[in-house]
Amino acid sequence: MRGKGKVLDVRPQWDKYFLRLANLVAERSTCLRRKVGALLVRENRILATGYNGAPHNVRHCLEVGCLRESLGVEPGAFHELCRGLHAEQNAIIQAVREGVSTKGATLYCTTSPCSICTKLLINAGIERIVVASDYPDSLGREMMNEVGLKVECVSFTGEG
Repeated sequence: MRGKGKVLDVRPQWDKYFLRLANLVAERSTCLRRKVGALLVRENRILATGYNGAPHNVRHCLEVGCLRESLGVEPGAFHELCRGLHAEQNAIIQAVREGVSTKGATLYCTTSPCSICTKLLINAGIERIVVASDYPDSLGREMMNEVGLKVECVSFTGEG
């Protein structure tokens, strides 16, 4: 778009762009409770993506139902009581399978990481986390604060 002799930049800012892509990745999720998408990015280049769902060749919750729901498990508790892997875990696994280093990367995710994912992200060398919404896991936030890993919450809707 042009205005008064100059080109106006109407492209989304990088953080919003990558969060929109994470939201699109979340559409592949097979979780019945919360669809989450994640991207690992370094120097504005996508390294890997992930969404929450069951491991390769394991039946998805869409097929067999949600164990957490049937047990009445609250969000943020007993993460091990689930058939699926989290989006952040699947993004790290995808990077590893392809031989891509995650050191120095930024995680873009539709929701903030749980404590299990936080531990993985810290050890994977993730330096920055940008999320679209919060997740109720105080231990994850505590560990991120302890190592100086900041989580920025950015809305991916709207312009700019």
